[in-house]
This record gives sequence, structure tokens and C-alpha cells, in this order.
Amino acid sequence: MDWGNYIVLGVLAALVLYSVILYNQLVTLKHNVDKAWSNIDVLLKQRHDELPKLVETCKQYMNYEQATLERVMRARAEVSAARERGDVGALGPAETELRLGLGNLFAVAEDYPDLKADASFKHLQGRISGLEDAIADRREFYNESVNLNNIRIEQFPDVLIARVFRFEAKPLLEFSEEEVRDVDMTALFD
Repeated sequence: MDWGNYIVLGVLAALVLYSVILYNQLVTLKHNVDKAWSNIDVLLKQRHDELPKLVETCKQYMNYEQATLERVMRARAEVSAARERGDVGALGPAETELRLGLGNLFAVAEDYPDLKADASFKHLQGRISGLEDAIADRREFYNESVNLNNIRIEQFPDVLIARVFRFEAKPLLEFSEEEVRDVDMTALFD
């Protein structure tokens, strides 16, 4: 064998090795996106389980606020349905509706001193607020993971491997301008 054959074999071996490395990196990114979604899913499930307890506690005090409680439960069902389908696009608006419903519920609770003083209500309010913060953190991590995945599958030479093995872009968990605007607390008290 002459040196030319060794050079060709060496280049082919390097290309195969490089392709394997790129493939493995793309697989890692894909699984990071799945892991990030799973982290959000766990928190959404926890909040889903806590909301009926909060509503039930509120029912004991808020006899005349049935519409507020129903809004929270309706939004809870929408979030749950979007989560179970893995529908990131539907999750944003459903989350916004739930956030507005909870904001309204907590604002209305201000009119019920006995409810505000209830230990169960305080615990659930703190637990749900903590879950909301954790969900916001996980959303950020999810979007970062999606962004890294989507960039890599579009960059050369990664795009070649991504197309061959059908790596797909993932959707960002985005919110419209209306959905991220602060809740108007004065409107909630009217």
C-alpha cells in the first residue's frame, strides 16, 4: 500500500469519527430538550394537584365568588390538556389564563380576612407561588435547551447529520406580549 491509500483511509476514518461525534452531540441536545420539558411537566402536575385543594379551601369562605373559582378550575383543565398533549403552543395561553385566574383569586381573597388567616390557605398560596416561580425557571431552561438544539441542527456541518437522522426543530415556549404583561391588580379589585 502506498501513502496515498493511507491518507485516504485516514481522512475517511476522521470523517466517520467526526460524524459520530456530531451525531452524539445532537442526540444529547435532543434529550436535554426532552428533559427540560419533563421538568416543566413535573411542576405542572404538582400545581395541578394543589389547585383543587386551594379552591376547596376558598369555597369554605367565598360563597359569592363561584365564578372566580370556576375560572381557575377551567384554566387548570386547559393547562392539563395542553401538558398531556405536549402542545407547547397551547400551553402558553392556558398558563396565562391560569395565572390571571390565580391572581384574581388571591386578590379576591383579600376581602375575606378569615380566609387569609386560614393556615391551609396560607400554605397552599405559598406552595402554588413557589411552584409558579419554579415553573418560570424551568421555562427559561427549556427555551435555552430548545434554542441550542435548533441552532445546532441548522449549522453546517451538523445540518447534514441532522437531516440524515431526521432531527427536528423544537418549539419554544413563548408568550405573546399580552400574556407576559403584568396583571392589572386594580382591575382585579373592581
